[in-house]
Amino acid sequence: MTIEQAKKRLCLALDVDRLSDAVRLAELLRGRVSLFKIGFQLFTKEGPEAVRAVQRLGGRVFLDLKYHDIPNTVASAAMEAVNMGVYMFNVHASGGSEMMRAAVEGAAAQSQKNNTPMPVILAVTVLTSLNDKILSDELGVNNTMSHHVTHLAALAKTSGLDGVVASPREITAIRKCCGRSFTILTPGIRPPWTKEPDDQKRTATPSEAMELGANYIVVGRPILRADDPAAAADKILSDMAAL
Repeated sequence: MTIEQAKKRLCLALDVDRLSDAVRLAELLRGRVSLFKIGFQLFTKEGPEAVRAVQRLGGRVFLDLKYHDIPNTVASAAMEAVNMGVYMFNVHASGGSEMMRAAVEGAAAQSQKNNTPMPVILAVTVLTSLNDKILSDELGVNNTMSHHVTHLAALAKTSGLDGVVASPREITAIRKCCGRSFTILTPGIRPPWTKEPDDQKRTATPSEAMELGANYIVVGRPILRADDPAAAADKILSDMAAL
């Protein structure tokens, strides 16, 4: 993989409090990153203006709000995501097939009405902050992590979604279950030089995730907390390309 190819597959998590910080990072890194994740933290504080600000700088937006509600509500939210012109958004697979189909149908109807491209719609399988013990002891799921993730991935595919958000540890199983054309976006990326402990439990390095078959990787704190975010992004791109 070349560095230019890696740039198209690196997603920066704009997990910051202020729009000014998000804009500064997007301006600094837009030559290295083409996809920017806007999640609960920034969207709750700044709303759709955060999306518009990144788009004005030429960045594509992954709206990471993990819709999980009754089908009608999720369909309406999907329509508004289309109105914002996001490149990608996600829902929780555990909301069930009816809810996921409603998201696809709502997005498709609004895209057709607006004459705009259909966004990529992904399903969150199991958060990377969870492990097998939490899955069984707290959530009452009596399957292994891999089995549960692939079950949800298959459900997402049959519901018409484009792919899933899943940890690097489940990529191989998802590929076997859902095929090469199914999009996998992988959080829980920790570069080999990162020693900081955090709440991610199922992790991999950038090059490991690429080798396993991720289409995109999401990186936040290793870049956001770096003394030189641009240099950190360059190191991650180099690691992604080292295959």
